Amino acid sequence: MFQSILSAVASLLDEAEIPYMVIGGQAVLLHGEPRLTRDIDITLGVPPDALSRLLPLLPKAGLAPLVEPDTFVRETMVLPCRHGASGIRVDFIFSCTPYEAQAIERAVTVDIMAQAVRFASAEDLVIHKIFAGRPRDLEDARVVLLKHPDLDLDYIRRWLQAFGEALGEDFTARLEELRPAHRG
Repeated sequence: MFQSILSAVASLLDEAEIPYMVIGGQAVLLHGEPRLTRDIDITLGVPPDALSRLLPLLPKAGLAPLVEPDTFVRETMVLPCRHGASGIRVDFIFSCTPYEAQAIERAVTVDIMAQAVRFASAEDLVIHKIFAGRPRDLEDARVVLLKHPDLDLDYIRRWLQAFGEALGEDFTARLEELRPAHRG
C-alpha cells in the first residue's frame, strides 16, 4: 500500500509542479535497512501559503487532512493527512529554506509503480536524522553511514555546522559519534 500511495502522491505533486522529496522512514528503507515505519513524510519545497495548491490534490490520492488545514499549517508548517483506504498517515512538511531547496534539488529518483518518486539523498537523510536527534533517528543515521561509506561528509558537516551555529548545538559532534570506526 505504501508504494501505491507514494506513486499517486508523486504523480500529483509533479503534475502540480510542487517540488518535493520523501524523507523519514521511507527514505531509510531506501538508504538504510528494512525497518517498521507506519507513515510517509514528504517535504514540499513551497511555503505554507501554497496550501491552496496542495489541498485539491489530496482527494485524488485518497488522502484527507486530519486537522483544520489553514490554521494548523500556518502554526506548524505541517499538514497531517490519512489515506482513507489504508489508514496510513502522510505528513506534508512545508519548507522554503535554502537548505531544503538544495536537498530537494539533490533528491534521488526511484521508480515505483512506473512513477518517478523523489527521495532525500543519503547525505540529506543523515542530516535530517541527526538534526531530529531522537534515538531512533540517530540509529537510522548510523545505519546509513555504515551502508554508504562514500557519502559526501564535507556536505553533511557544512550543513550540520550551519544548523549548529544557528541553534547553539554541536550537530557535527553527533555525526562523529555515529561514524564507523574506520573514520575518514
